[in-house]
Amino acid sequence: MILVLGVGAAVLVFSNEPGDIESGAKEGSIVNIILSENKESSEQKNILDSLTTLKMAYDQAILEKTALSKELELERKNVENLMEIIKVSNNPSSAQIKIYRNQLSDLNSSLQSRVLEVKKLKSQNKNLLTEIESQNVVMYKQKAENDTLMLKQKKLESTLKDASKLSLSNFKVIALREKSSGAELETNKAKNTKKLKASFTVNGNAVAKSGKRVYYIQVLDQKNTVLGDNKLIEFGNDKALVYSFIVSTDFQGKSNNVYGILNADENPFKKGTYFVNFFDKQEIMGSASITLE
Repeated sequence: MILVLGVGAAVLVFSNEPGDIESGAKEGSIVNIILSENKESSEQKNILDSLTTLKMAYDQAILEKTALSKELELERKNVENLMEIIKVSNNPSSAQIKIYRNQLSDLNSSLQSRVLEVKKLKSQNKNLLTEIESQNVVMYKQKAENDTLMLKQKKLESTLKDASKLSLSNFKVIALREKSSGAELETNKAKNTKKLKASFTVNGNAVAKSGKRVYYIQVLDQKNTVLGDNKLIEFGNDKALVYSFIVSTDFQGKSNNVYGILNADENPFKKGTYFVNFFDKQEIMGSASITLE
């Protein structure tokens, strides 16, 4: 009796072992598949997270607005395209995950390379701006010096112009009568006056240019009528003058006494006061007067 039971038990044990092994193998295979799927799903999510971070890095690099902005925008588009591909990929295989990781690595390496180029460009731009600022400072200083020199030159030219300008003095007018011998004597009688003599001195000036100088004499009677030639001359700057006669002198740097004569001719001088103005072109240089009795 005891032997039979032992044999039965042995048979039972041996008959159950193959089923247990097969069942265990199946369960192990399912677990491996689930683990593999979970691992690949986790890696897919990690790659998407990395791509999101990479896209943000591209966004930041593009904001720098350098010469590489267009290229960075194209590469950011590649990142976005890969993200879309991965998002629609269901249960990617290990081979696909490997491809995604390789593409992620390439995009990341490209970004690192671009970032270095951006830093280099920014450094070059900074150096260029510094150089431009330095040049601007130099140019500003040069302009200030040029402006100062021009101002000094204008002042010097003005000073030289004023210094070279001739001045007149000793303005005088006298009435002359003639004796039968031809001699001329000064008079104050209108009936005896044959001519008016207007004289002045051109003062010496070593700086002034030598040569012929012309002056205009204007004689006015009691009615402010211009006597003598009564001619109009225009000076080309909207200035004009009516003069009685012209006198000229050859200026050679030294003082020179100059005079001019207004003859009575057919119009004898009348009693009253006569005014004489002396002009250098349109500029009045002095005046004198005489009263004939």
